[in-house]
Amino acid sequence: MRFLTLFHLWPFLDTLVSYVTAFVLGTAIGAERQYRQRTAGLRTNALVAIGAAAFVDLGQRLGGDVESIRIIAYVVSGIGFLGAGVIMKEGMNVRGLNTAATLWCSAAVGAIAGSDMVAEAVLLTVVVLAANTLLRPLVDAINRIPLVGHSVEATYTVTITVDPAQAGPMGDMLVAHLENAQLPVAELDSEARGDDLVEVTATLVSTNVPDKELDALVDHLARVHGIGHATWQLSTHD
Repeated sequence: MRFLTLFHLWPFLDTLVSYVTAFVLGTAIGAERQYRQRTAGLRTNALVAIGAAAFVDLGQRLGGDVESIRIIAYVVSGIGFLGAGVIMKEGMNVRGLNTAATLWCSAAVGAIAGSDMVAEAVLLTVVVLAANTLLRPLVDAINRIPLVGHSVEATYTVTITVDPAQAGPMGDMLVAHLENAQLPVAELDSEARGDDLVEVTATLVSTNVPDKELDALVDHLARVHGIGHATWQLSTHD
């Protein structure tokens, strides 16, 4: 039997250590994801780590370090397809990026375990868990900070609501005011709001604009030109 010629106790124990290490560490990473009720949870992260360890260990046993390095390169690229499966786009929001990145890290843990570097695999697991847990309060604190126009790169729009007969002249006037304020306009759109109102929207060229400048502009449009509804808003870039 070929099994008897290929089986060697010490290499087998080496493989066993790699598999068990990948299983334990992948489970630790997946447990945190499972607790957060993420798409890729405990079993997925454990299997990713074990699979990466198995491929790297197999390459190392059959072809040595050079072959295992080639397999690691394939693991790095191949795990991207699995990660893409947990990323979902809902309107303007994208979900699952953190979970996909965690899967990528689980594969790295497994590849390191498959390369017999147990201490390094444990270290990476600790760092991944720290990134997913200890950084969470910092992320929440940053998200609660109000956006300030001059501190973010964004696309700005200025909108006025006018009578249909005044849409053309008021649109030209809006563009003139923006250009005089050195705020170049990328496009000007108009949309009917019922039978008696038209919404004219000027989209600015992407830039950084202090909030107070746009506040002053819309206030001027309302006071001086008698526009009943003048607002501005920004949408941040990904």
